[in-house]
Amino acid sequence: MSFFFFLTPPSCSCSSSRFACLIFTVFIFLVSFLINVEGFAPLLHLPHYPAGSPWLSREKVLNVNQLGAKGDGIQDDTDFSFLINVEGFEPLLQLPHSRAAGPRLETGKILYVNDFGAKGDGIQDDTDAFRNAWKIACASITKASIVIPHDKKFLVRPISFAGPCRAKVTVTISGAIIAPKDPEVWHGLNPQKWLYFHGVNHLTVRGNGIINGRGHKWWSQSCKINATNPCEHAPTAIIFHRCQKLRVRDIALINSQRTHIAFTNSFRVVVSGIKMMAPSTSPNTDGLHISSSSRVNIKDSIIRTGDDCISIVGNSSIIRIRNIACGPGHGISVGSLGMGNSWSQVHDVIVDQAFLAHTKNGLRIKTWQGGRGFASQITFQNILMENVSHPLIIDQYYCDSLFPCPNQTLAVKVANISFVAIKGTSATEESVRFACSDSFPCEKLYLEEVQLLSNTGKNTSSYCWQAQGLTSGSVEPPACFSSNGTFIRQQAESGGSALQSF
Repeated sequence: MSFFFFLTPPSCSCSSSRFACLIFTVFIFLVSFLINVEGFAPLLHLPHYPAGSPWLSREKVLNVNQLGAKGDGIQDDTDFSFLINVEGFEPLLQLPHSRAAGPRLETGKILYVNDFGAKGDGIQDDTDAFRNAWKIACASITKASIVIPHDKKFLVRPISFAGPCRAKVTVTISGAIIAPKDPEVWHGLNPQKWLYFHGVNHLTVRGNGIINGRGHKWWSQSCKINATNPCEHAPTAIIFHRCQKLRVRDIALINSQRTHIAFTNSFRVVVSGIKMMAPSTSPNTDGLHISSSSRVNIKDSIIRTGDDCISIVGNSSIIRIRNIACGPGHGISVGSLGMGNSWSQVHDVIVDQAFLAHTKNGLRIKTWQGGRGFASQITFQNILMENVSHPLIIDQYYCDSLFPCPNQTLAVKVANISFVAIKGTSATEESVRFACSDSFPCEKLYLEEVQLLSNTGKNTSSYCWQAQGLTSGSVEPPACFSSNGTFIRQQAESGGSALQSF
């Protein structure tokens, strides 16, 4: 009652204002009703921070279940412990809280694949049901959502989801989509595609379900597993080609036949909260592959595969990568670029806050001899490594071939590359290798606060060839640039910032 007394306006003492007083009191009563009604969620949400709230303590609370830990006492959950508490890096990974009820469905037309004849038993072919649901959703004049229900496994053959669509489309994956096991299913079809989205704008693919490429037979046929096998193509699990304003979030992809997700010729892409997993021995199973795309934002994701966690290739720009856990795999790569004497460009790339563990490479730029173009304005910063082989690499002599590659004069130009706040342990004695072209040396390389020790605690070494650059702060192993001098020394000699020359 005292609550209402203090909120009663002074004019309530006047009889002429009793009606206004009554209205005000009713209003306060309704507000209190909306805020707290036992048994119902509040209709009016006000900020509330209980004691120990992470918002008050500024500490990040991560649930290992969200990161893939099973907690059944049988499966090994050790690999997820590194994401919880890494001293000096707060936080490296910020996955969204899981929602037990699953993703909230959008308003508009909702299409369940079951209603189109999908069985979801993992045996019968559900491809036609997916195709028919897509046709209806894409033709809808209002936004539409295709739902793949939970607790079901939908066997889907190679399929094309073509645009343009008339309105926004959301694909909500709560169950599992599985690929045919037998590569013969692709006979007469494009062997590089499984789930192929093309020409679709304003598309969202999301959910807490799984996409399983079941790629074991493909891997066994790879020439990288058995050199007597012919080197042939294998499907990328999901390709997004010529898509704009695309969102991919919260889904899991496992055991892709080759690359898990590829973005080609796409623009304005946001990827968040996804997990990709395949054995470390699975060949060419890149996590995310970005080609000829721009304004791509990748964040808060876990990638554990048999090849590059993320690869960025020709004619891509404005790429932002943040809060990534990578490993096993081959690290984070720009390239390869310039294969077959081709022209490629990659520029304006930032990789910020990543944890790499037990990868065959760390942060790598790789180009073929004879290529043309450039890789420039690329920054790797705030990176923690654990037992990583070859942590920092620029390799302008890259040769992924069964036969030696011939020496060539032309090369993709590498310049304006920064490695800032890189710390951790190396599995190889040589932790930094910058092998650059005689004709097109690497220029304007920059190292700041780099600390890379061997996994036994000993010092590591660096190797440079035709590499020019500067350093700032503590750098271990010491830089071996052909243009000697630290950032501070050159700043003093020039009377200004050495970075102005960048």
